[in-house]
Amino acid sequence: MILDGQKPDRYAASFWRHFFHREHNARDTAEAMLDFQNQFKWDFMKINPRADYHVEGWGFEHEFSREEFVKHTKLRFPVTSVEDWAKIEPLPLDTPALDEHLKVVSIIRRRVGRDLPVFMTVFSPLAIAGRMVEDRQMLADQIREYPDKVLPAIEAITQTFETFVTELRNAGADGLFYATTQWASSDMTSWEDYQKLGVPFDQRVIRAAGQDALNLFHVCAANNYLDELAPLDYHSRLYNWDSEDPTNRSLDRSLDLLPGKVLIGGVDHNGWLLHSSPEEITCQIDRLKARFDPSRIIIGPGCAIPPEVPIENLTAIRERL
Repeated sequence: MILDGQKPDRYAASFWRHFFHREHNARDTAEAMLDFQNQFKWDFMKINPRADYHVEGWGFEHEFSREEFVKHTKLRFPVTSVEDWAKIEPLPLDTPALDEHLKVVSIIRRRVGRDLPVFMTVFSPLAIAGRMVEDRQMLADQIREYPDKVLPAIEAITQTFETFVTELRNAGADGLFYATTQWASSDMTSWEDYQKLGVPFDQRVIRAAGQDALNLFHVCAANNYLDELAPLDYHSRLYNWDSEDPTNRSLDRSLDLLPGKVLIGGVDHNGWLLHSSPEEITCQIDRLKARFDPSRIIIGPGCAIPPEVPIENLTAIRERL
């Protein structure tokens, strides 16, 4: 209804999080997402897979966590020197981690039916390259010092995910939750560098999802480049970023920046969502409802919520809408 330009009769909302202890295979990942959706009846599902599925095919290794609130342990990174970028070549779709996550989408699509919008998480090629190194700063330095060595790897990653996102649609995803992670931020790259190694590759991956894709563009981190990215063609009808971070543009100041788009946010996921009581959560949601038009704003976090967020707080949000 919102995306059709109609005024809804209530506020929409969605939240997403990791279930580290259940991210080990396609079936368990899908079941974790479905259990969370069934519990809260969110208005769209953002599939939240293990983040490093993007790089496992290039030799990244980790030890799976068995604890709900503990991340996986990283063991091996594909790139340890600037010369290693030359080893990064396009991957086939039957690469185990990619095939596994196509199955995740397929399982979820069959179980939820066609009415619930389902977004699959895909990181930008530059963000994927950033997960191939132990220290992101190493890549940031190499972008400035050796861009010609990094560029072929970005191309190989882009080719891989152009093919992958096409197949995601065939598996049943309505579109992408396309995330720049920390890279579309002045904390990591200059805007000039992001224009060269970010934007053109982002646009290729997003275009590969198809003209009919319903995409959600997530500009992550503090000091982000939302202002610079907003005028560009990111083929996305929904936008999400940490609007509660004081270094970023607030929701109020973004309605005119993104005309015709639906914005997702308003919830301080590392602040009051995590630390407040359910009664305080209710008051926060009432404030959001008083400030924003439900035809332009979907209530949600600025990024994946901490797994430790109390279930009672999410319940308070769901019941107040």
